[in-house]
Amino acid sequence: MKPLNTFGRYLQRKFGERVRKVPIGLSGFTCPNIDGTVARGGCTFCLNESFSPNLAKNAEKVFLNLKSTQNPLLQKQLQELRTQFTTTSRLFREREGVRRYLVYFQAFTNTYAPFETLKALYEEALSYPGVVGLSIGTRSDSVTPETLDYLAELSQRYEIWIEYGIQSIYDETLKRINRGHDALNVERAINEAKARGLNVCGHLIFGLPGENKEMMLDSARAAYDWGIDSIKYHPLYVVKNTLLANEYRRGDFTPITFEDYAEVLADALELKPEAITVQRLTAGIDDDTLLAPQWCGWSKNRMMAGLREKLAQRNILI
Repeated sequence: MKPLNTFGRYLQRKFGERVRKVPIGLSGFTCPNIDGTVARGGCTFCLNESFSPNLAKNAEKVFLNLKSTQNPLLQKQLQELRTQFTTTSRLFREREGVRRYLVYFQAFTNTYAPFETLKALYEEALSYPGVVGLSIGTRSDSVTPETLDYLAELSQRYEIWIEYGIQSIYDETLKRINRGHDALNVERAINEAKARGLNVCGHLIFGLPGENKEMMLDSARAAYDWGIDSIKYHPLYVVKNTLLANEYRRGDFTPITFEDYAEVLADALELKPEAITVQRLTAGIDDDTLLAPQWCGWSKNRMMAGLREKLAQRNILI
């Protein structure tokens, strides 16, 4: 069996040593389907705190968007960035001996702000010792040509990645989860990033409401065909205080089982071109906000051991 082409192995080959992503979450950032620009309430599954251990709290209730003309939170954001990077990178260095980092702007939509704010934050992050680049999580409807051009310039000197939530290629699914855009919007955004030579990571969610295995695999095939360079696979899990939690309690949504997730993941990996690296195979949450499925509350070691066993049966080595 040949080992899976993971993102960690890609970075190890490129930089000659281990590189760690440092997750960042900053005050003032939100999403256009939360603030009413394209929808309200956010994606039905989204309690954004569950996606970022470094999410800053928005005490001021000031939120930015692409039309913001000023940013009263910039100095606070720069301090949050500095504190989060310093704390997390120190842990990686002391526990694992890591000396190289990608600053990962993770929580919410990290291009959904005035260009000058983005430039200040990205350049601050790139100034830190050991930082070799950035990974920027965002939505396909929230990136301007100006920002893409700027990131393309940075990519001449740094390792720059843009991460788009694809989730599904089925518009009926995207509408049901209140995504706020269609699949064509994602395809166009990926094409625009790739046309500038940017590295693109796509996120897929398996187990979305109303989707069967073939629909999930259709989304994987499309993502590969769109030319992404890396991929993250996620199971859909239900957390408290989300719209999806209401669906689950009414019996309108049945979460994906571990066995079904492992099967569709194996199929997606078999379909994946070798050159596309894998950044994530699964996800979960280890606190009492999880409602279902219970396997998404397993420890990371237990979850990965289970997947390792299932994938090995298909001659996939992770």
